[in-house]
Amino acid sequence: MALQEENQPEHGGTLSASFPQTLFAAIMHETPVIVARLSGRVIGYLVTSTKKMNAEISIINAMLTAYSGATDSYVYGPICVKEKERGKGLAQAMFTELQRLEPFREYVLFIRSDNTASLRAHMKMGMSEVASFVFCGNNYVVFSFFRSADETDL
Repeated sequence: MALQEENQPEHGGTLSASFPQTLFAAIMHETPVIVARLSGRVIGYLVTSTKKMNAEISIINAMLTAYSGATDSYVYGPICVKEKERGKGLAQAMFTELQRLEPFREYVLFIRSDNTASLRAHMKMGMSEVASFVFCGNNYVVFSFFRSADETDL
């Protein structure tokens, strides 16, 4: 929760939504949440959740209106890395672990169009731009990632 708070816009961060602790707890029981630690401290996390779990989050509903993905796709995000740990491959490592846990599921996510570091990182992970939307005056890009069983040997 502390890392999420550090990355809210009012603290200079770029997260577009804030998950209450109760939602985080519910998500952790149903879908993968990857947590990165260094010396016992949380330095990053990657949340996935079902569409239904996000029914009360307006910005996610806007994303899903622009591109809903497969019926069983997961909402990917937020992904958050402690500021001093960025640029070290941690986001990619968490995504690789997610793929190991859920290898053939589609992930749908959004990134604010002016967040060039996150856009670059997610394109490097192999995600594809599939749509865009405007929410509260900000432009967002929607990405999707899906690897079929046929692609595992490529």
